[in-house]
Amino acid sequence: MKKFEYKMIDSKDVAAVSLFKGRKRSDIEAYLNKLGAQGWELVNADFRELEGDTEFSGIMKREC
Repeated sequence: MKKFEYKMIDSKDVAAVSLFKGRKRSDIEAYLNKLGAQGWELVNADFRELEGDTEFSGIMKREC
């Protein structure tokens, strides 16, 4: 039987370009690609864009 571990992620985990510019889509994509390279798979996400700022939360999983 396969076993998995899970990780909760949030936009707070992504480094912002600056205090006033917030996180860009490309910053979030780079963060998710980094996790993907570590074997994590995004299985659920909630994205919100308000006034050009992108926020999200999600669940990642990878096989143990």
